[in-house]
Amino acid sequence: MSFQYEKYLRMEKMPHMWCPGCGIGIIVKAMIRAIDALGWDKNDTAVISGIGCTSRAPGYLDMNTLHTTHGRALTFSTGIKLVRPDKHVIVIAGDGDSTAIGGNHFIHACRRNIDITLIICNNYIYGMTGGQYSPTTPHGARAATAPYGNIDPNFDLVELARGAGASYIARGIVTNGTMLERYIKDGLNHHGFSVIEVVSNCHTQYGRRNKLAEALDLMKNIKDNTVSLKKAQKMTPEELKGKILTGKFHQDTEKPEYTDEVAKLIARFKD
Repeated sequence: MSFQYEKYLRMEKMPHMWCPGCGIGIIVKAMIRAIDALGWDKNDTAVISGIGCTSRAPGYLDMNTLHTTHGRALTFSTGIKLVRPDKHVIVIAGDGDSTAIGGNHFIHACRRNIDITLIICNNYIYGMTGGQYSPTTPHGARAATAPYGNIDPNFDLVELARGAGASYIARGIVTNGTMLERYIKDGLNHHGFSVIEVVSNCHTQYGRRNKLAEALDLMKNIKDNTVSLKKAQKMTPEELKGKILTGKFHQDTEKPEYTDEVAKLIARFKD
C-alpha cells in the first residue's frame, strides 16, 4: 500500500508553488514519513521556517506551523521549545536562510544543544530571491551575483555544525529518499540539537547557470558525485576532492540539552 501523505497536508493549499522537479518535495515527504514512523501526533509537532523556497513547506503541512522572517526560524523555534519543551519542534530552511542571514542563530542553537531538529535544504543558491550565491555555493560556480564564477570559499555545513556544538549531524541527498527518512527519523528521535543537511537540486536558478538546467541532469550530477562515509575511508584525499560525503557524522548523547538545564535552574529557585 502506498503511503498516505494527505493526512499530514493541507490539501486545500495545493497545488504547491515549487518548480517541477524540485527536490524540496522529496525532503518534505521524507520528513512526513519519519514523523509517521515515530508515531508523533500532529498536534504535538511544530514546523517552523524563515524565508525562501524551502520555507513554504509549513504552509502545506497540517500541523502547528509558523512562517517567520528571513534567518529567524531558529529564534522563533527556540522560544516555542522553551515554552513547551514537551513538544516536538522542527525547522526547515535553505542554505542561505540558515547559514547566511541566520548564521549567527545557527551556531548558537548548535552551541546550546536545544532539542530542535534543523533540516537544511542545501541547493547551493538563493532559489526564491533571484539566484544569488550563498555560503554553500561551490567555488567557481556561477550565480546571479557571481556571473563570472564564485570566488568565495564555501561552508562545509557538517563541519560548521560540529564545530559549533550540534549533538547530531547527518548529510543525505535528494536522490535517496530512504536515506533521508532514516537520518531525519534518527535526528528527530535524538534529544538535543540535530542538523540534517540535504544536498538538493535547484535547476531553475543554480542548474541553468551551471550547464545543468534539467532537474534530472542536476540530480544525476549530485548522485554521481556522492560518496558514503564508509566508502570514503578507503579513498585518498585526491579521490575525495569535490565529492559529497553522506552519512551520520556525529552523535553525542551525553551533552546536556538546553531545556533540561533551564528546568534544573528553575527548580533550584522555585522555592
